Amino acid sequence: MAKINFNTAKFLISAPSLKQCPPERGAEVAFAGRSNAGKSSALNTLTNNKKLSRTSKTPGCTQLINFFQLNNSPDLRLVDLPGYGYAQVSKTMKNKWQEHLSEYLNERKSLKGLILAMDIRHPMQEFDLMMINWAVESELPLHTLLTKGDKLSRGAAQSTLLQFRKSLKESGFDRYVTGQIFSSPNRDGVDELARQISTWLQPGDKPVKIADKQPLSNSNDDEFPEL
Repeated sequence: MAKINFNTAKFLISAPSLKQCPPERGAEVAFAGRSNAGKSSALNTLTNNKKLSRTSKTPGCTQLINFFQLNNSPDLRLVDLPGYGYAQVSKTMKNKWQEHLSEYLNERKSLKGLILAMDIRHPMQEFDLMMINWAVESELPLHTLLTKGDKLSRGAAQSTLLQFRKSLKESGFDRYVTGQIFSSPNRDGVDELARQISTWLQPGDKPVKIADKQPLSNSNDDEFPEL
């Protein structure tokens, strides 16, 4: 397969539910994250297109499952999932978003990997833990972006990354879940992210299963203090 050129990303379709998603052909990698965690900004930075995925200072901007094709092929896709968490919409609408998100993650067979955006200043929130635990149980590779790395000093950012990796290792998740620091304004971490996604979109062996693992939790608040 030819090298993935992320600059070729183009909007394909928006789907309100799994039924309206593109056919189950080829491969796709999805971006998930809490509202305003920098998910859409990371996607735009990766593709070098500020207008690809809509961004806003108002949480809850992404309300549909948005698909973007790569290499001029509808069979190679990036997916921007609805942001989870606070949004200025009704509770009924929030529940509907969550239902469609769950359906997509559990039933979409062409999904090869998940990118989880977490604000580096507030990592490992309830939604983040839910996504990590779900991905491991579902044997879906997950790569975490500790976004907004430019908001911390280099030392503080590295310390948070090390603590995150320590938590993964202690839970037995480190063979299935990876992580990095990312900054959209500075374009830090773009190459690493591109390599990870390219690996998933190229044909190859499935990652090794984890035999023994303990669910991640944030019961110890001292592990990830508010920075």
